[in-house]
Amino acid sequence: MMEAQIVRMWIQFNVPRIEDGNNFGVGIQEDVLAEVSGIERDALTFLDQFTRYYASRGKLVAKAAKYPHIDDYRECIRDMDEKQAISMRCIIMEIRNHYSVLHDLIEKNLDRIKVPRSNNTMSMY
Repeated sequence: MMEAQIVRMWIQFNVPRIEDGNNFGVGIQEDVLAEVSGIERDALTFLDQFTRYYASRGKLVAKAAKYPHIDDYRECIRDMDEKQAISMRCIIMEIRNHYSVLHDLIEKNLDRIKVPRSNNTMSMY
């Protein structure tokens, strides 16, 4: 998530002032910024999911400790852990996909991100 914030700030600092015309490079910057924002949103969602998991698991462990003779609590904890392991695998793949797309976007458009407008604008007249 920190890397996405650094990339977002770098691109935002490269956005030129608003002028008429020749905004193709700025549009590319905005597309990359939208992808970075999506990564940040998803990262926060993933972090929230981990927090909820540990809170729920803590409650179940407390109940399992309070009622050690009830096997259903221990089984529920095992099931929850297995579900979380599968969920973590999906999250890791999603993060990989996000960063792969971001890398591809930046690599293909690096010149336009660094210098969104060309200096040698040709006059139509």
